[in-house]
Amino acid sequence: MTLLDNLREIVGDAHVLLDGDTSKYDHDWTGNYRATPIAVVRPASTEEVSAVVKACAATKTAIVPVSGNTSLAGGTYAKDAVMISMERLNQIREIRPDARIAIVGAGAVLSSIHDAVDAHNLVFPLTFGAKGSAMIGGALSTNAGGSNVVRYGSTRGLCLGLEVVMPDGQIMNLMSELHKDNSGYDLKDLMIGAEGTLGLITSAVLKLFPKPRAYATAMVAVPDFPDALTLLNDLQAATGGLVEAFEYMDALYVTDHLTMFPKARAPFENRHDINIMVEVGATAPSLADQLPDGTVPVVTLLENTLAQMMEDGRVVDAVVAQNEAQRREMWERREAAGEVMLIRKPMINNDICVPVDKVADFFQRIDARLATLDPDSLHTSVSHLGDGNIHFLMFPTKGDPQHIDLLTETVENVVLSLGGSFSAEHGIGLTKKPSMARRKDKVALAVMRAVKAAIDPDNIMNPGKVLPQTN
Repeated sequence: MTLLDNLREIVGDAHVLLDGDTSKYDHDWTGNYRATPIAVVRPASTEEVSAVVKACAATKTAIVPVSGNTSLAGGTYAKDAVMISMERLNQIREIRPDARIAIVGAGAVLSSIHDAVDAHNLVFPLTFGAKGSAMIGGALSTNAGGSNVVRYGSTRGLCLGLEVVMPDGQIMNLMSELHKDNSGYDLKDLMIGAEGTLGLITSAVLKLFPKPRAYATAMVAVPDFPDALTLLNDLQAATGGLVEAFEYMDALYVTDHLTMFPKARAPFENRHDINIMVEVGATAPSLADQLPDGTVPVVTLLENTLAQMMEDGRVVDAVVAQNEAQRREMWERREAAGEVMLIRKPMINNDICVPVDKVADFFQRIDARLATLDPDSLHTSVSHLGDGNIHFLMFPTKGDPQHIDLLTETVENVVLSLGGSFSAEHGIGLTKKPSMARRKDKVALAVMRAVKAAIDPDNIMNPGKVLPQTN
């Protein structure tokens, strides 16, 4: 029996896709990485995933997992590999409101999880622009961040337990519902962020939180980044840490957004360099319940804080959402970043992180470097400013590889000089392997390679991703 025959026997003919039927899967969201896999296999259970992995392991055939395929780093490139799609493992199997957990399959789409827990007046706070197609297995595999990290943390902090199919097909049950478990190595956190190079995540136990009873959302323009940090800290102090999102968009991004979406409105009447979307979520009735005069305390608190900062000159413009439609408009502007980023080519996408008080330093230093290296280039940024994660997009005047590498290394130099990281939330995949080779601590790389070799000695799990080759 051939491998394909074996796979058909496991999942059925209709769920082993070949040749032209794989076109939905053979490229990433950016279109930068294209390859026709040997086959796309769509198992419907953990047991079927296990059987598929065992069949591939027996022939030492490479395996590439795919969820919503919204990767920006080439993590699902599947040349000469069997691609295992998690889309049929999409069950939201259990929601336990009292324990505030949800048990879901890896193929559950993020927005579907949001809708399911909303019915219980709860939230799963991980959110980003691709939430309508991204699946939780992929978000876990890349340790996605999103817009609410400032309050809730990244995906790793939102997961209590996992089920993982290992490279030999064994099923590792880490489906803990515990908030504390100190029994040995934390294998759950090892698998989260490993991008499928150590095993395939098939199920997860997710942490849920009370749904805010009211939101206060605004677009704010400030003179400089230190003023933005002051705004964030003042709001955190005034609300007891209730800031959910603190998102930066520069002037060029706002212009490009209006170009791509001409029916959209500008955030302000006047153009500003530093535009911030801030959202505060209140659960306590004292902040969230509407008063007899129709006001909501958390909204009033945000308005008063902004008014005081305008008097002090630390805020130059502000618009507070007065209804849900205006709130959604502000979110849609920010969540369109994935589409807006493709408006120009060539483009270099940097997903970096610096300490929150070093953001201004980053922009000052990189502007000085680019003025020398490519003075006519453009750059634009959107940022999860509350946690220092900057999506810094450069549009160089020429796209030859040497120039691209020079500019990329320049960004890395500036970031590392500030104690930052060249990768914040998009994963490493293929795109950032050169950065890993240049910048990652050599001892850390050696330990990672040793872990990979011990768990996946035949190197069949998403081979060629994350870890650079040894010299």
